Amino acid sequence: MEKMACNKLHPQSMCPAFGGLRVLMRIDGAQVCMAADQGCLYGLTFVSHFYVARRSIVSPELMNVQISGGTMIDDLRRTIESIASDPSVRFIPVVSTCVAETAGIAEELLPKKVGNAEVLLVRLPAFQIRTHPEAKDVAVATLVKRFGAFGEPRREKSLVVLGEIFPVDAMMIGGVLQRIGVQSVVTLPGADLDDYVQAGRAEACAVLHPFYERSASLFQSAGMKIVQGNPIGANATAQWIERIGEALDLDPETVRQVAEEERKKAKDVFAGFSHIKGSVIVAGYEGNELPLVRLLLEAGLDVPYASTSIARTPLGEEDHQLLTMLGTEVRYRKYLEEDEEAVLKYAPDLVIGTTALDSFAKERGIPAIYYYTNNISARPIFFASGAASVLGMIAGLIQKKDVYRKMKEYFLQAD
Repeated sequence: MEKMACNKLHPQSMCPAFGGLRVLMRIDGAQVCMAADQGCLYGLTFVSHFYVARRSIVSPELMNVQISGGTMIDDLRRTIESIASDPSVRFIPVVSTCVAETAGIAEELLPKKVGNAEVLLVRLPAFQIRTHPEAKDVAVATLVKRFGAFGEPRREKSLVVLGEIFPVDAMMIGGVLQRIGVQSVVTLPGADLDDYVQAGRAEACAVLHPFYERSASLFQSAGMKIVQGNPIGANATAQWIERIGEALDLDPETVRQVAEEERKKAKDVFAGFSHIKGSVIVAGYEGNELPLVRLLLEAGLDVPYASTSIARTPLGEEDHQLLTMLGTEVRYRKYLEEDEEAVLKYAPDLVIGTTALDSFAKERGIPAIYYYTNNISARPIFFASGAASVLGMIAGLIQKKDVYRKMKEYFLQAD
């Protein structure tokens, strides 16, 4: 067997500030002001246009002379005032990154409001935040802590749904929650600053992804009930609906009926894909890999190995216990070399992984696709419709195994 040399130097996440920018730049009326050197500004401006919101980042010219010369705070304040002169700007998140001087900006030295715009410092240094999904949590928690209306009366039977999800999933979740009697739903990360305000008035919070630890802790400390899990697969979907019903004290019979209806719909989907056989490796850096693995296992596929860049968290412990009980080897804070060794060890029929791992698998004639951004996040995953979408994609890819084998043989002959 091929032996991988593990130097553990391969990056397993994009810059954490990228994750925070995904949250901040999608808020209506927001204009990010970045406190960083020009290298950070260049790279993050690219991803902000390509992946986030097609918006620009505004920043003072922070070169060595400004950073070391003591004028950085004055330059930053002038930039904030210039941004606030635009009446359409309602919110100015000031993002600080890894540069030691900018990471240590004192919040007290920045204004809290300029004109009509709220100003908020959001610290996203990579030496403190290991991955970009965890930076989403930092951004959400910072927003909720500042703007959440925790002191106001709670809205009856109201729920925060916490997790960056596909728009169709949001619609599906809203429809099911309405059927069981939930009267108000706020989805975070949100596109309106008022979403973060109203989140503080909810009675419960459904945390869809395990890396939202800071945000969940903030809600819990304010007396809000926390609902773990997500509606992926048949059993977990029914359990998730029942947990929300219990948290909000909804009518038990209505909740039970809807839960069983959704469980049956998902089971019907699994029955329709019972012909799918094979082994799949799931290796990503988005932080929500384990629920996908759970879906594949419930559909009858073998998942011998799964990895993620986030740490093992209490919010994800239920999935961890189930997956390991069913025989999946789970790695947290993984390295690329570990994923490559898993491909060699298990010789799967399909790899759902990062770009580098996909290339590694394809060189060996194994079907592989880039993980979340272009495939999983581009389609629904929750409830029966999500299961059908994901399993349809998986079925098509596994069936191409012979095509990949023939391509490998062809290029080997060409060499």
